[in-house]
Amino acid sequence: MSDVYRPAAEEVAAAYGAEVATVDQIMADSTIDIVMICSVTDTHADLIERSAHAGKAIFCEKPIDLDLDRAKSVVRIVQETGAKLMVGFNRRFDPSFATLKNQLENGDAGSVELITIVSRDPGAPPVDYIEGSGGLFRDMTIHDFDMARWLLGEDPIQVYAAAAALTDPDIGKAGDVDTAVVTLTCASGRMAVITNSRRATYGYDQRIEVHGSGGMLSAGNVLEHTVGRYNGDGVTTAKPLFFFLERYAQAYRNELSVFIDALKSGSEPSPGGADGVRSLVLAEAAVESLRTGSPARIELIE
Repeated sequence: MSDVYRPAAEEVAAAYGAEVATVDQIMADSTIDIVMICSVTDTHADLIERSAHAGKAIFCEKPIDLDLDRAKSVVRIVQETGAKLMVGFNRRFDPSFATLKNQLENGDAGSVELITIVSRDPGAPPVDYIEGSGGLFRDMTIHDFDMARWLLGEDPIQVYAAAAALTDPDIGKAGDVDTAVVTLTCASGRMAVITNSRRATYGYDQRIEVHGSGGMLSAGNVLEHTVGRYNGDGVTTAKPLFFFLERYAQAYRNELSVFIDALKSGSEPSPGGADGVRSLVLAEAAVESLRTGSPARIELIE
């Protein structure tokens, strides 16, 4: 494994019986078939390209890049080299969300009409992270854009975003927002509404509701435990799990299993490079909508 902070690489390598190597050594080693890119965002594009040219299968955390044109060029290189690429939109593999998707495809809610996605962090990351993150829409909401596309079954053609810096004035000073509402509209008329916040005092708030012609499907928060206290003062339950590492631990395991299974079968991993680009398109549209105060049409953004 490789890390810019070598002590971290050495610690993990020792724990799992791995070897520490440079990126150059990894790319040149013909016995290494798979590269997993979990580094900072501004390294993703270059590492994907190098891995593709080196004949590696690639798993890369989102986003492919903060620049849409750069992300598109990377995906073209992946296609030209015949490399396999999976983009880490882990929420598709959360057991509850995956069950909701399966029931949706089974027609349990009828035809989709309106999707509501709630995604709220327990607290904002440090401002120095915010400054290099690409902003809320590219860093945080991009997960929700992917979920919306996945559940809607089609790509939105219009994005309207309203946002503000309400939880931390330093985030506003850094040129970003921390609270947002985004409305996506499809050519069919189907809609998705995403609400984001960098502050939820009660824990990591992750919920989805799909309303359709035949009813509604919903997936709620995963709680710290299932014990409830019932008395004359009211009913008390546990808080949601604190953050993404706890909340999506099983989702991370599941997505890696799906990635390996795809490579073994020779099929294309999903979500792939095109999904990464399409979600970034929506993020760019949200940025444009916020700038102008008007809905952004997707064909004007690409």
